[in-house]
Amino acid sequence: MGGSVGLKGTDGEMREKALELGAEPVSPGRVREFLACARSIDSIHWLVAPGAMGEDFVRGLDYAVVGDCEPPTTSDDTASVAREMLQRGVELIVFAGGDGTARDMMDAVGTQVPVVAIPSGVKVYSSVFAYSARAAAELLDAYMIDASVGEEEVLDIDEAAFRDGRVDSTHYGFLLVPEVERLLQDGKESSDLTGSAEVARQEMASAVVEEMQSGVLYLLGSGTTLKNIADELGVAKTLLGIDAVVDGTLVGEDLNERGILELLSQYRDSRIVVTPLGGNGFLFGRGNKQFTPEVLTRVGAGNIIVVATREKLLKLDALHVDTGDVAVDQALCGYTRVIVGSGRYKLMAVR
Repeated sequence: MGGSVGLKGTDGEMREKALELGAEPVSPGRVREFLACARSIDSIHWLVAPGAMGEDFVRGLDYAVVGDCEPPTTSDDTASVAREMLQRGVELIVFAGGDGTARDMMDAVGTQVPVVAIPSGVKVYSSVFAYSARAAAELLDAYMIDASVGEEEVLDIDEAAFRDGRVDSTHYGFLLVPEVERLLQDGKESSDLTGSAEVARQEMASAVVEEMQSGVLYLLGSGTTLKNIADELGVAKTLLGIDAVVDGTLVGEDLNERGILELLSQYRDSRIVVTPLGGNGFLFGRGNKQFTPEVLTRVGAGNIIVVATREKLLKLDALHVDTGDVAVDQALCGYTRVIVGSGRYKLMAVR
């Protein structure tokens, strides 16, 4: 829940900081969306953790409570309940969270039973996750029809390094998931730091700067590609944050949702500049959650500039969005023009 307020995760003490900054839990809404979209829920006997960890969402279904967790709950409670479910012969476990929760599940159950992972964390880079809550519901339905299962990777990113602008990802192991490729995201791919990739990003950055208009607020997303644009403008860039420029001048650094909305109230015209996340092609919903549904609605789908190198796009069959708001996602879906160089573009599907 720390994404909208500009935090890079909510592990440990950062959860309290997120609450102090006004963040609201994301998982409850994602779980409700998952349950609303899954067609097979009435044919399942559910084992759920008590209270807000599960029981609160399945009233009216066939369920039994597992474990005895007192709030505030911790990752130890997650692992404990999962182990007890395993002892009771559960056939599949559904969980909502990010990479930290995926690690907890891996430690608790490993590859003994398959899981369906609903994406709702700040860090959601592991390939065990569905593209969205709706995709997770389809995964459950596919499993009930007899989908095969396979191993997918659990990654996690060091939050302290992430806050310092470094992506330090570690492979921790695997979880079993229903194998429906179109519903599962790919894991994060490291940035290509070779000379040819850098030249391509610089060319693309020059093309973007050439098209920038006077008096317009430009909100630069996260990543090395966007840093090239900032370098071309001669301004500082928060590598894993959101920054703002107007007429080549930095007017906001490492912005959270509140800071972005304040700037949008000051400038009549605005643009969001983003690049797809390497590996899975997410434009929104992974790594830049400061671009909330409210921010995206205020800016407008027609004022989003997508930039990428041709090499990155060749590895993607489509781009993806998962903002947590169905209407906003639908407005963003379709096709978008991606700037790949001076006067050069590629049309990409957005799903």
